Amino acid sequence: MVKKIIKITYIVLSLAFIYAPIILLTVYSFNLSQSIGIWSKKWGFGLYQQLFTDKSIMQTVLNTVILALLASVCSTILGTIGAIGTFYSKRKVKGALNALTQIPVINAEIVTAISIALVCSMFAFGRTYASLLIGHIVLCFPFVYLSVLPKLKQLDGNLYEAALDLGASPTKALFKVIIPEILPGIFSGFMLAVTLSLDDYIITTFTRPPTFDTISTYVFDAYAKGGKGSSVPALRALSTLIFVLMILILVIQNVSASRRRKKNENNR
Repeated sequence: MVKKIIKITYIVLSLAFIYAPIILLTVYSFNLSQSIGIWSKKWGFGLYQQLFTDKSIMQTVLNTVILALLASVCSTILGTIGAIGTFYSKRKVKGALNALTQIPVINAEIVTAISIALVCSMFAFGRTYASLLIGHIVLCFPFVYLSVLPKLKQLDGNLYEAALDLGASPTKALFKVIIPEILPGIFSGFMLAVTLSLDDYIITTFTRPPTFDTISTYVFDAYAKGGKGSSVPALRALSTLIFVLMILILVIQNVSASRRRKKNENNR
């Protein structure tokens, strides 16, 4: 009984520690106070209305979403090709490629950001949209690679050989056999890339054009100025919407995975 109480208490405290700030932020998104820490007597959807009527914030959200999608699509293609190529390489080559691909993951992000900025400057990119996109691809690519590789290891190697024996070309076998089998890993890598790109600040700061803002840089700049801007309160509503959207995506993904698992069990 005592162990059960301790276990429940530990779980409740852990969840409270993680989610209490987010819940407080959500509550604040309905309070019309201009400053966090000061409660207003006025409640409502005013901050959400302000959010959708603020052109600078809407442009920033659009910039962030387009950049995240472009970087994620490129990273997913490169990461999937890299994972497949590495998986079917010889042992020594495979080990070297695995080590090289994991360096950006364990490397300090500030080092990666400065390195990309220097390389882009050397090739006359400077701080342009191209350098920003390259930086986000470098950030996201290894995580897609690491999401796809386990699915390849779970793949029955005889399937590809069987497709070739039945007359399929290597390209057709790739798209008809391998890709469908590793699709969950590809999708997980894509979603992880989107999340990383949406959230990134350091690489974005070092590679973005001076007039280009993403959500992370916009929010930081707004609060770095003392949080006194007229659009700052609306950022509480924006943060709440992002959190709700991520929860919905997670729920949909888990429900879909559960249905696929039940369907596979029934087919057996």
